[in-house]
Amino acid sequence: MSAIVILLIASISVSAIFLAAFIWSVRSGQYDDDFSPPQRILFDNQTNTPLSDNNSKQKAEL
Repeated sequence: MSAIVILLIASISVSAIFLAAFIWSVRSGQYDDDFSPPQRILFDNQTNTPLSDNNSKQKAEL
């Protein structure tokens, strides 16, 4: 019987810690950005890539 009480106290303590962490994250603004994630997938990232061999040969001929 004492094991059940210890496990019950431990599980309530862990759930209280997770609830406090969730409330802290909501109040600190972790979930405020609801616009950019759906928009971010629509645009490709433009990365600077080095010139390939064909492009460098063409520039050398010019």
